[in-house]
Amino acid sequence: MSTIRQAAEQRASAVASRADRPTQRRDASPLWSAERMTVRARLEVRVASDPNLLTFEGWASTYESPYEMYDVFGPYTEVVTAGAGARSLNRSDLDVPLVLAHDQLRRIARTVNGTLILNEDDAGLHVLAPNLDPNDFDVAYIASKLRVNETGRSLIDEMSFAFRIQRGMWSPDWTEYRIDEYEIHRGDVAIVGFGANPTTSGALRSDLTNLGSRAEVAAPAAPRRALDELMVL
Repeated sequence: MSTIRQAAEQRASAVASRADRPTQRRDASPLWSAERMTVRARLEVRVASDPNLLTFEGWASTYESPYEMYDVFGPYTEVVTAGAGARSLNRSDLDVPLVLAHDQLRRIARTVNGTLILNEDDAGLHVLAPNLDPNDFDVAYIASKLRVNETGRSLIDEMSFAFRIQRGMWSPDWTEYRIDEYEIHRGDVAIVGFGANPTTSGALRSDLTNLGSRAEVAAPAAPRRALDELMVL
């Protein structure tokens, strides 16, 4: 396994431009493909204004919070720039679902039908699904796993988002890649078991007081492309 310095030296001699995005980008887990990147999320599930519904809140990505990633050469540090999703999130046709483990058929909310709200705040990409139906099979499945117990932790407390890098730059020493703009339209924000960035989080709203200061990101992208073209964080 290359060290971050060895990987940087190989990257510097092989990559044409610092503006080129990472090749075979992935997180440390062998379970994730090169096109996926996950980050821990602050998750929360709570009772909505309608007592028959639930509210989910989380951060699918945190901005300006370095995390370790890998490319074809080895390890490097990645950072998402504050405001990187602004252009994508402001699309009038923004279509992003909230899903379980990046499974597009396990959707529990979606921007286009008003059940999912995405925006950027000081922490990162904020995710809010204010009216989840507990009778929905997938909502019922995930809700109990998001609830915080007496230890202050839940079974699942991380998030991720599927996106495309629009613009970024390697540091002069090739050890860090900064994502300056991403596209999330027709990508997703996901509740996941483990992620690459330990500063993200998510939960049911009733558990918000236990979330601390962690957070995460999500955003929209352009026309529909094959899922294997999406990056995941």
